[in-house]
Amino acid sequence: MTQTLLSFGHGFSARALADLLIPRGWRIIGTTRSDDKAARLMAGGVDPRIWPGADMRPALDCATHLLISAAPDENGDPVLAELHDEIARRAGQFTWVGYLSTTGVYGDHGGGWVDETTPLTPATRRGIARVKAEAAWAAIPDLPLHIFRLAGIYGPGRGPFAKVRDGSARRIIKPGQVFSRTHVADIAQVLAASIARPNPGGIYNVCDDDPAPPEDVIGYAAELLGLPLPPAEDFATAEMTPMARSFYAESKKVSNDRIKNELGVKLIYPDYRSGLRALLAQENSA
Repeated sequence: MTQTLLSFGHGFSARALADLLIPRGWRIIGTTRSDDKAARLMAGGVDPRIWPGADMRPALDCATHLLISAAPDENGDPVLAELHDEIARRAGQFTWVGYLSTTGVYGDHGGGWVDETTPLTPATRRGIARVKAEAAWAAIPDLPLHIFRLAGIYGPGRGPFAKVRDGSARRIIKPGQVFSRTHVADIAQVLAASIARPNPGGIYNVCDDDPAPPEDVIGYAAELLGLPLPPAEDFATAEMTPMARSFYAESKKVSNDRIKNELGVKLIYPDYRSGLRALLAQENSA
């Protein structure tokens, strides 16, 4: 039977995983919401489905693996809202199910360390919704679920360079604030490693080795570009959207020991410096 990954909400991280699996002979079925995005998925070797809309039962019938990237909304997890019973009925069919969550489920720890055993105390609506979605997936009997709590994602097309170049970047200063982050290539290799070594019920933090203040990342991007250091602004008085400000409600350092010890992962980009250097090199070569 052909290894077939059905990917709901086939976005940035899922595409990086597909790029690893397709050369290995996998079939990837990915959902998207628009015809334009479906055409781009097809050009990349993915079998697209416009969903919500398409009847997903035939795709579920042939899937050996599931990946859930779709974010919860006010109605909860969108995949389970429509397909809970269909997925539960086929739970024993799947070799591996991956749910992409967020380190936001841990809430604020004042810059302290968290790991996968840390109690979930989310401080934002997004984090609360993710905790509920994780629990809803975990409640399906016999589903070989693996939960991946992703730190801030960056990668090709998602780095700080554009804002530094156009002068819109700011270094928001909030004393003691640290974020963990992860390059999309490392997300892909963690997912592939888990697929190769399934451990139903496993929960994994996906982040690099170097939690850092956000202003340091912006400053290093400017240094790499040879541009002036973007202006510093105090968090308390900076003009920010409610969404942007909410990211600063939580400060923590996230441990990634489990992906190394259990999955044998060696990070491609263990810190933001190596990741940003690689992104800039890719941009320059393109």
